[in-house]
Amino acid sequence: MTNVIINGSRGRMGQTLLACAARFPEIQIVGQVDQGDDLRSLIPRCDVVIEFSFPSVTPAVAALCVEHKKALVIGTTGHSEAEQSQIRACRSHVPIVWASNYSVGVNALFWLTRKAAQMLGPSFDLEVVEMHHRLKKDAPSGTATTLLEILAETRKLQLKQALRHGRHGLTGERTDHEIGMHALRGGDVVGDHTVIFAANGERLELTHKASSRETFADGALRAARWVVGQKPGIYNMQAVLGLT
Repeated sequence: MTNVIINGSRGRMGQTLLACAARFPEIQIVGQVDQGDDLRSLIPRCDVVIEFSFPSVTPAVAALCVEHKKALVIGTTGHSEAEQSQIRACRSHVPIVWASNYSVGVNALFWLTRKAAQMLGPSFDLEVVEMHHRLKKDAPSGTATTLLEILAETRKLQLKQALRHGRHGLTGERTDHEIGMHALRGGDVVGDHTVIFAANGERLELTHKASSRETFADGALRAARWVVGQKPGIYNMQAVLGLT
């Protein structure tokens, strides 16, 4: 039995995690924590904390996991560079799964994006389009950022220099060394992501569309079960699925 605490339990993902956990007989939810609750008093009960709250909260949760030697699954996105650095500092003490998206299908998209970028080569222009519900606070999405990082790494580009967030006005011709990023917001869209490879005469598009948050929750619960007992370090969902 894997004992789990959900941090951010009253949020949209927290509620979905609680509902989906009932389908995992080997997982027991031993704590539900949100704003105003005391994670410190509950954390001795668990094997792993699943963190889906706010970027500013994650470093403190990670530090508490280090203090109590508990594994951590991070689903929160939108961390600043300073917050990311604080989280990475915990990697030598406890095992952490840190993924921008826990969907099995999205992680297949990550794998396919890398392979397609390698196969198609530099003659194809690269663009990423994502759409989410109107309440999402960060842009681009964590999933889109991971796709951008995969493309930049494969092309051996510095992402900060290559990235173009939308286009407006007289921008001039597209260069060979840029990656376009377009974030759309509206309605109740759970999450759509498309990677476009465009060349003269042909275009390849890889698309994933999520219709329910359950796919993310199921993946996060799977990651929680997997990470307990792993060596200290930071792992992604590709490792959980055995793709690396």
